[in-house]
Amino acid sequence: MKNIIIGTAGHIDHGKTTLIKALTGRNTDRWEEEQRRGITIDLGFTYFDLPGGDRAGIIDVPGHEKFINNMVAGVVGMDLVLLVVAADEGIMPQTREHVDILQLLGIENSIIVLNKCDLVDEEWLELVEEEIREELAGTFLEHAPVAKVSAATGDGLPELISIIEQMTRDEVVPKDIHTIARLPIDRAFTLSGFGTVITGTLVSGTITKEDTLEMYPVGKPCKIRSIQVHGRDVKECFAGQRVAINLSNVKKREIKRGCVLAPSDSMKETDLLDVRLDVLESSMRVLTHHARLHLFTGTSEVLCRAVLLDADEIGPGESGYVQLRLEEKIAVRRSDKFVVRFYSPMETIGGGVVLEPNPGVKKRFREDAIEELRRKESGSSTDVIELHVKEYGASMITLAELARLTALSMEEVQEDVKELEAGGTVYTFAMRKDTYVWHADACREAAGKITKALSSYEEKYPYRYGMKKAEVQMTYFQKMKPNVFDKAVERLTAEGQIKRVDEFLCTPEFEICRDETYDKTAGLLLGAFKTAGYDFVRYSEIDMKGTGRETADDILNILLEEEQVVKVADDMYTMKSYMDEAREIISGKLAEHPVITIAEVRDLFGTSRKSAKPILEYMDSIRVTKKTGAESERVAY
Repeated sequence: MKNIIIGTAGHIDHGKTTLIKALTGRNTDRWEEEQRRGITIDLGFTYFDLPGGDRAGIIDVPGHEKFINNMVAGVVGMDLVLLVVAADEGIMPQTREHVDILQLLGIENSIIVLNKCDLVDEEWLELVEEEIREELAGTFLEHAPVAKVSAATGDGLPELISIIEQMTRDEVVPKDIHTIARLPIDRAFTLSGFGTVITGTLVSGTITKEDTLEMYPVGKPCKIRSIQVHGRDVKECFAGQRVAINLSNVKKREIKRGCVLAPSDSMKETDLLDVRLDVLESSMRVLTHHARLHLFTGTSEVLCRAVLLDADEIGPGESGYVQLRLEEKIAVRRSDKFVVRFYSPMETIGGGVVLEPNPGVKKRFREDAIEELRRKESGSSTDVIELHVKEYGASMITLAELARLTALSMEEVQEDVKELEAGGTVYTFAMRKDTYVWHADACREAAGKITKALSSYEEKYPYRYGMKKAEVQMTYFQKMKPNVFDKAVERLTAEGQIKRVDEFLCTPEFEICRDETYDKTAGLLLGAFKTAGYDFVRYSEIDMKGTGRETADDILNILLEEEQVVKVADDMYTMKSYMDEAREIISGKLAEHPVITIAEVRDLFGTSRKSAKPILEYMDSIRVTKKTGAESERVAY
């Protein structure tokens, strides 16, 4: 069974509310002022059952020019629009504006309802229908069926209902109930004993009682206490249904029309939008750079400035790329439709489609920025995901962040990333809490940057294993977290772009320089350590015979890494073979007697107390001995 939302559109006093009452038996004018003045000011909602068993929600939108904002809010989620035209008046100014708005918002299915047919004769009716056809030529209503009715007498209503059923059966495509839930809010109020209640048309996904969703852009989690669809309590509601939801954890004063209820981390509030903006052919105005506009999208209405990115102005019938800089934050999704009206006087001039709901600030006439928007306009969600991944090449981006930026479900993001990975466009790195995604271009750029840095480093320091990994990250990849950078290093190492030696990075072909300087310095160091034996010599006191101290330090580190030499204490080194021998002797001594003292170590190795103490401290460090409490005594570890 389809969930169907039908809306009305048309000039004030052409009988929209009367028509809905005739179809449903209910009056959608809720407010006393509406009933007193006989015009619809705010949105009205009701429903009726089609002969086939489907229940259709129906929205009565205002026809008065002053309430266009309410009219736009009512269009959200509509599957079918009844354009109501009074037979005694024909097409009127607000009829034309409503048609423009419906076309800009992407409405495809519509029925022209010629109302008040009881007030005119047959000849007049034919003239009006012909005039309507001429007026709507070239619009989405060009081939729409016409139903001739009188809402006041009921004439023609069975035929209208038959057309509605046929169109909803054959032409209305069911909404996606398996993607993220998204409910743009058009009303919020408080009911005694219940608390905060919101209403709106669920445009995608499913909401279930006890779900916890988030209110955007308020940023508050909200628990679903109860759900009503067409006045009945239900456990869940689906895309395409008019719903009323009782929320906990949020106050009515915190919510306004334009807020969106959706899963946490599924959207991201924004005050910038990149859009394709079309100016209506019928507009008498030219859109200029930095013009102040009213933006209508979903149920939101905000003021904004239009930054024209590829033109100095956009005239009637023309189109351009625009960045809208909003005066309030909203939450939208790529491909959402919008309408813009001039700030003063209020006049609908155009609309279009959101290409990027979370962009950075763009400068005008930048070819790279314009090309990015062209790709986003013509591409699939996979293309948009790729652009976002590429944008975050310096830091990598998580699947969760991609879902927030694009307002796609996690499943949709995962599917797109999987496709990109299969094509070699991106790489993924699974971490404990999330999966990071890296663009292949960013990987190649990183490889070039690291290789250049390492080559320069190796030339300057030929006696080092390479550059410390942490130093590479802090110098060249500060935007990457250390654990994420580790994944990048793993990838580059696997591809043979770099080589890793413990915590050092170097180019794949690099080997430590073993030249004359190395041989001379290593020989001096090893000779001094061997000669000193267990009396130990301080490194700083060894004569390097003209070798610079920095070079000597590097060569000493090589000897340490290769385990020819060990560090006994600060500035004190010796041959590893000596300390291996000392380990065996001390272990044997402890096997005979449970305690060994510094004095005994001194005597065992024929050295001074000054050297015996570092020997024991070294044994502590390698877990051969441990202190018993007394500074000079040790026991087996």
